[in-house]
Amino acid sequence: MGENVRLVKPSPEYKEEYLDFHKEWKSSGEDMIPWVIKKDPSDFNEMIQSLLDAEKGKNLPQGWVPDTTFWLVEENNRVLGVVNIRHSLTENLMNSGGHVGYGIRPSERKKGYATKLLSLSLEKTKELGIDATLVVCDKWNEASKRTILNNGGISDKDFIEEDGNVILRFWIKSDG
Repeated sequence: MGENVRLVKPSPEYKEEYLDFHKEWKSSGEDMIPWVIKKDPSDFNEMIQSLLDAEKGKNLPQGWVPDTTFWLVEENNRVLGVVNIRHSLTENLMNSGGHVGYGIRPSERKKGYATKLLSLSLEKTKELGIDATLVVCDKWNEASKRTILNNGGISDKDFIEEDGNVILRFWIKSDG
C-alpha cells in the first residue's frame, strides 16, 4: 500500500475530497493532527488562501514561522492525509513541534500511508534547504514512532511537557 499517492498543494480542485476527509476526521472525535486540519473549511477558498499565505509568511500570528501544507492524495484524488512543514524552528517547535506534523484519515491507517507521507515530506524539507529534519511524537504513539524510525529517524533527547507528557524527538538527515 501507499505506492500510488502524491503530495498536492491545497487547491479548490480538491474541495469535495478534502471536505470528505475533514468530515470523517471531525466525526471520529479524535484530535485533528496536524493543526491545520482544524481550520474551518466552510469558506473553502478563504481556508486555501490562508494556507498559501502561511507558506509565504503572510498574515502569521506573532511568533509563528512560515509553513507549507500538502495533501496526500491517491489516483482518484481522495485525500488520505495532510502534512504541515515548518520552514524553521522556534524554541517551542524545537522542543515539541518539529519541522513536520502529519496525519492520516482514520479509515486509511495501518496501510503504510504515514510512512509514505513522511518520506514524501522529507523530499519537500530538502527542497526548503533543511538538512536535518526534526520530527516528534508522543511517547505513547508507537505507530508514529515506527513511521519516524522507518524513515531514518535518529533519537534525540526527549522533551517533557508541563503536564508530564513525554515527547520523543528524532532527527532525519537529508541524503545528499
